[in-house]
Amino acid sequence: MASNSFDDIAQAAARLVVDHGLEYGAAKRKAARNVGRHGGRRTELPSNEAIEDEVRDYLALFQAETQPAELAALRRLALAWLERLGEFRPHLAGAVWRGTATRRSGVQIELYCDDSKAAEIALLNLGIDYVPVGQSDGIDLLHVETPCPELGEPVSIFLHVLDHDDLRGALRPDARGRTWRGDAAALRRLLAEAAT
Repeated sequence: MASNSFDDIAQAAARLVVDHGLEYGAAKRKAARNVGRHGGRRTELPSNEAIEDEVRDYLALFQAETQPAELAALRRLALAWLERLGEFRPHLAGAVWRGTATRRSGVQIELYCDDSKAAEIALLNLGIDYVPVGQSDGIDLLHVETPCPELGEPVSIFLHVLDHDDLRGALRPDARGRTWRGDAAALRRLLAEAAT
Protein backbone atom coordinates (compact mmCIF):
# COMPACT_ATOMS: atom_id res chain seq x y z
CA MET A 1 0.00 0.00 0.00
CA ALA A 2 1.39 3.42 -0.86
CA SER A 3 2.26 5.70 2.02
CA ASN A 4 -0.21 8.33 0.80
CA SER A 5 -2.99 5.71 1.31
CA PHE A 6 -1.75 5.29 4.88
CA ASP A 7 -1.85 9.06 5.29
CA ASP A 8 -5.35 9.26 3.78
CA ILE A 9 -6.62 6.53 6.11
CA ALA A 10 -4.93 8.08 9.15
CA GLN A 11 -6.39 11.52 8.41
CA ALA A 12 -9.88 10.13 7.74
CA ALA A 13 -9.69 8.01 10.90
CA ALA A 14 -8.65 11.04 12.95
CA ARG A 15 -11.72 12.94 11.78
CA LEU A 16 -13.93 9.99 12.77
CA VAL A 17 -12.30 9.80 16.20
CA VAL A 18 -12.74 13.51 16.90
CA ASP A 19 -16.07 14.21 15.19
CA HIS A 20 -17.87 10.96 16.02
CA GLY A 21 -16.08 9.62 19.11
CA LEU A 22 -15.04 6.34 17.46
CA GLU A 23 -12.27 4.23 18.98
CA TYR A 24 -9.12 3.91 16.89
CA GLY A 25 -9.76 0.37 15.61
CA ALA A 26 -13.28 1.12 14.39
CA ALA A 27 -12.16 4.46 12.94
CA LYS A 28 -9.31 2.84 10.99
CA ARG A 29 -11.58 0.19 9.50
CA LYS A 30 -14.27 2.71 8.55
CA ALA A 31 -11.69 5.13 7.13
CA ALA A 32 -10.15 2.32 5.05
CA ARG A 33 -13.57 1.54 3.58
CA ASN A 34 -14.24 5.23 2.94
CA VAL A 35 -11.00 5.68 0.99
CA GLY A 36 -11.57 2.49 -1.00
CA ARG A 37 -9.44 -0.01 0.95
CA HIS A 38 -12.00 -2.71 1.73
CA GLY A 39 -11.18 -5.60 4.00
CA GLY A 40 -7.52 -4.75 4.54
CA ARG A 41 -5.50 -6.85 6.91
CA ARG A 42 -4.65 -5.25 10.23
CA THR A 43 -1.01 -4.83 9.15
CA GLU A 44 -2.15 -2.74 6.19
CA LEU A 45 -3.70 -0.09 8.41
CA PRO A 46 -1.88 2.78 10.12
CA SER A 47 -0.73 2.23 13.70
CA ASN A 48 -2.60 3.68 16.65
CA GLU A 49 0.32 6.06 17.14
CA ALA A 50 -0.10 7.35 13.55
CA ILE A 51 -3.82 7.89 14.15
CA GLU A 52 -3.10 9.64 17.43
CA ASP A 53 -0.64 11.99 15.69
CA GLU A 54 -3.32 12.90 13.16
CA VAL A 55 -5.89 13.37 15.94
CA ARG A 56 -3.55 15.78 17.72
CA ASP A 57 -3.01 17.73 14.48
CA TYR A 58 -6.75 17.83 13.81
CA LEU A 59 -7.52 19.03 17.34
CA ALA A 60 -4.85 21.73 17.13
CA LEU A 61 -6.31 22.96 13.86
CA PHE A 62 -10.05 22.77 14.54
CA GLN A 63 -10.65 22.55 18.30
CA ALA A 64 -7.74 24.30 19.98
CA GLU A 65 -10.06 26.66 21.87
CA THR A 66 -12.51 24.06 23.24
CA GLN A 67 -10.68 20.73 23.53
CA PRO A 68 -8.41 21.51 26.53
CA ALA A 69 -11.39 22.42 28.74
CA GLU A 70 -13.38 19.39 27.56
CA LEU A 71 -10.39 17.13 28.27
CA ALA A 72 -9.96 18.59 31.76
CA ALA A 73 -13.66 18.04 32.53
CA LEU A 74 -13.47 14.42 31.37
CA ARG A 75 -10.30 13.84 33.37
CA ARG A 76 -11.89 15.22 36.54
CA LEU A 77 -14.92 12.99 35.98
CA ALA A 78 -12.63 10.01 35.37
CA LEU A 79 -10.72 10.72 38.58
CA ALA A 80 -13.96 10.62 40.57
CA TRP A 81 -14.71 7.20 39.07
CA LEU A 82 -11.18 5.91 39.68
CA GLU A 83 -11.54 6.89 43.33
CA ARG A 84 -15.03 5.41 43.54
CA LEU A 85 -13.85 2.06 42.16
CA GLY A 86 -10.49 2.07 43.94
CA GLU A 87 -10.76 -1.50 45.23
CA PHE A 88 -10.35 -2.76 41.64
CA ARG A 89 -7.00 -1.03 40.98
CA PRO A 90 -8.60 1.11 38.25
CA HIS A 91 -6.55 2.69 35.49
CA LEU A 92 -7.69 5.31 33.01
CA ALA A 93 -6.93 4.48 29.36
CA GLY A 94 -7.93 5.73 25.93
CA ALA A 95 -8.26 9.27 24.67
CA VAL A 96 -8.96 10.79 28.09
CA TRP A 97 -5.67 9.41 29.41
CA ARG A 98 -3.68 10.17 26.25
CA GLY A 99 -4.96 13.76 26.08
CA THR A 100 -6.88 13.61 22.81
CA ALA A 101 -10.43 13.39 24.19
CA THR A 102 -13.29 15.72 23.34
CA ARG A 103 -16.81 15.82 24.73
CA ARG A 104 -17.72 13.01 22.30
CA SER A 105 -15.15 10.64 23.77
CA GLY A 106 -16.07 7.84 26.11
CA VAL A 107 -14.08 7.41 29.32
CA GLN A 108 -12.19 4.09 29.23
CA ILE A 109 -11.45 2.66 32.69
CA GLU A 110 -9.74 -0.66 33.22
CA LEU A 111 -10.56 -2.62 36.38
CA TYR A 112 -8.18 -5.36 37.55
CA CYS A 113 -10.13 -7.96 39.52
CA ASP A 114 -9.45 -11.28 41.20
CA ASP A 115 -12.99 -12.31 40.22
CA SER A 116 -14.55 -10.96 37.02
CA LYS A 117 -18.01 -10.72 38.61
CA ALA A 118 -16.75 -8.70 41.60
CA ALA A 119 -16.94 -5.43 39.64
CA GLU A 120 -20.56 -6.04 38.66
CA ILE A 121 -21.47 -6.90 42.25
CA ALA A 122 -19.76 -3.72 43.49
CA LEU A 123 -21.64 -1.60 40.94
CA LEU A 124 -24.93 -3.13 42.09
CA ASN A 125 -24.02 -2.49 45.74
CA LEU A 126 -23.18 1.13 44.90
CA GLY A 127 -26.54 1.54 43.15
CA ILE A 128 -24.88 2.21 39.80
CA ASP A 129 -26.89 1.23 36.73
CA TYR A 130 -24.74 -0.44 34.10
CA VAL A 131 -25.22 -2.37 30.91
CA PRO A 132 -23.06 -5.38 30.05
CA VAL A 133 -21.84 -4.67 26.53
CA GLY A 134 -20.33 -8.11 26.01
CA GLN A 135 -16.70 -8.83 25.35
CA SER A 136 -14.04 -6.95 23.44
CA ASP A 137 -10.89 -8.97 22.73
CA GLY A 138 -11.98 -11.43 25.43
CA ILE A 139 -12.42 -8.69 28.05
CA ASP A 140 -15.79 -8.10 29.74
CA LEU A 141 -17.05 -4.60 28.97
CA LEU A 142 -19.61 -2.70 31.04
CA HIS A 143 -21.21 0.62 30.09
CA VAL A 144 -22.33 3.32 32.52
CA GLU A 145 -23.97 6.58 31.49
CA THR A 146 -23.20 9.34 33.98
CA PRO A 147 -23.84 13.08 34.08
CA CYS A 148 -20.93 15.43 33.57
CA PRO A 149 -22.00 18.77 35.07
CA GLU A 150 -18.98 20.59 33.62
CA LEU A 151 -19.96 19.60 30.09
CA GLY A 152 -23.70 19.84 30.74
CA GLU A 153 -24.39 16.43 29.23
CA PRO A 154 -24.06 12.73 30.00
CA VAL A 155 -20.81 10.89 29.35
CA SER A 156 -20.27 7.21 28.62
CA ILE A 157 -17.98 5.35 31.00
CA PHE A 158 -16.70 2.03 29.66
CA LEU A 159 -15.41 -0.36 32.31
CA HIS A 160 -13.03 -3.01 30.98
CA VAL A 161 -12.94 -5.88 33.49
CA LEU A 162 -9.54 -7.59 33.41
CA ASP A 163 -7.83 -10.23 35.48
CA HIS A 164 -5.70 -8.92 38.34
CA ASP A 165 -2.58 -10.51 36.80
CA ASP A 166 -3.02 -8.46 33.60
CA LEU A 167 -1.90 -5.37 35.51
CA ARG A 168 1.74 -6.51 35.35
CA GLY A 169 2.05 -5.93 31.62
CA ALA A 170 -0.41 -3.06 31.40
CA LEU A 171 2.00 -0.29 32.29
CA ARG A 172 4.49 -0.85 29.49
CA PRO A 173 5.04 2.35 27.50
CA ASP A 174 4.50 2.73 23.77
CA ALA A 175 7.34 3.05 21.28
CA ARG A 176 7.68 6.73 22.21
CA GLY A 177 7.90 6.10 25.95
CA ARG A 178 4.35 7.24 26.78
CA THR A 179 2.07 5.06 28.87
CA TRP A 180 -1.23 3.74 27.57
CA ARG A 181 -2.94 4.02 30.96
CA GLY A 182 -2.52 5.47 34.44
CA ASP A 183 -3.93 5.14 37.94
CA ALA A 184 -5.55 7.87 40.07
CA ALA A 185 -2.22 9.22 41.32
CA ALA A 186 -0.89 9.54 37.77
CA LEU A 187 -4.10 11.22 36.64
CA ARG A 188 -3.86 13.73 39.51
CA ARG A 189 -0.35 14.59 38.30
CA LEU A 190 -1.65 15.16 34.75
CA LEU A 191 -4.40 17.45 36.04
CA ALA A 192 -1.91 19.39 38.19
CA GLU A 193 0.51 19.78 35.25
CA ALA A 194 -2.29 21.04 32.99
CA ALA A 195 -3.36 23.57 35.62
CA THR A 196 0.09 25.22 35.79
